[in-house]
Amino acid sequence: MGQLEYKPNVRTCGINLNHWYVVARSVEVKDQPVSVTLWHNEIVLFRDSQGNINALEDRCPHRQVKLSPGKVVDDNIECAYHGWQFDKEGNCSFVPYLDERQKLPRCKIKRYPVQELDGFIWLFPGDGDSEAVSPMGLPEWEHLNYIASVAEVDCPGHYSYLIENLMDMHHGHLHDNYQAWASATLNKIDMSDTRVDVLYDAQSYYRIDKIWSISQLFFPSLRKLHPEPLRVSYVYPHWSSSLGQDFRIYCLFCPVNETTTKAYLIHFTSLESFWRLHKLPVWFRRFIKDSLFNAAKGLLEGLIVQDVEMIIQEQKAFNENPLRRNYELNRAIAKVQQLIISQFTQSMEQKINN
Repeated sequence: MGQLEYKPNVRTCGINLNHWYVVARSVEVKDQPVSVTLWHNEIVLFRDSQGNINALEDRCPHRQVKLSPGKVVDDNIECAYHGWQFDKEGNCSFVPYLDERQKLPRCKIKRYPVQELDGFIWLFPGDGDSEAVSPMGLPEWEHLNYIASVAEVDCPGHYSYLIENLMDMHHGHLHDNYQAWASATLNKIDMSDTRVDVLYDAQSYYRIDKIWSISQLFFPSLRKLHPEPLRVSYVYPHWSSSLGQDFRIYCLFCPVNETTTKAYLIHFTSLESFWRLHKLPVWFRRFIKDSLFNAAKGLLEGLIVQDVEMIIQEQKAFNENPLRRNYELNRAIAKVQQLIISQFTQSMEQKINN
């Protein structure tokens, strides 16, 4: 079948399901099943006796109730209603009141490819080849020279608003003392079928080159502006950025539906400049990394509150008048919208052809 002839509105576009999305942090899934939603798909996460993560459709085919309120029994997930159990492949494996003349029901629920990587649970919701696509990953997560902070984003808006917010560095006007940079000027845009890379020239408030310079993060009076490259990338379906050599930030997306987006914002502060630190024992460097975990969480949460307030207004305006035009001057935003639409269109064409 040929190309689709319509052009969807970016504010109502679905996602391309044939990518890896983040649905939870690893620490959020312990002994009990956990319910998550990824683009209308209700999914239950649970661990087996080896600690391995599994993901199934959150639905007991017996009475169509959720499996997530149940529990894990012998590596199976047990429905809280009647005690039916399902193995990690989604097959019905046990019914407690099965008569000896009865056979197990042949019902089966969907199993999702899932893996743990860099502190997060990544899930592939589509029907395509999950091995042909790699999760973006966070190379700094385990690196001893990077201090991580994590904040969750609960955004009552379409995911396009959040990714546009992250790609548009001109909105630093909103953040006042929360931002790490000023005077962003768009320098260059590169685009492919799967990503948009944007380079801004900016002025940074921080330079982490001496141990005492970390104090700039907490005392604005110690900050001095200096030029730094500011790079932001939409690596579909996630976002990454770097400010000079000192800071790297990621946003891992879990779009819930057309008006709700969950995401995780991860900030890394580099200790690469502290060459003496690199000579210390690994156990001590690990202790420093772990002790400083979430040091910048308050900063991230302050940014999130301000951004989400704007996105709420954007979504409300669209709901009230979907035909009202925006006057956009940042060329990067047009590229982001183009990528969202092309990925969604590609997903729809694959579904029709299959």
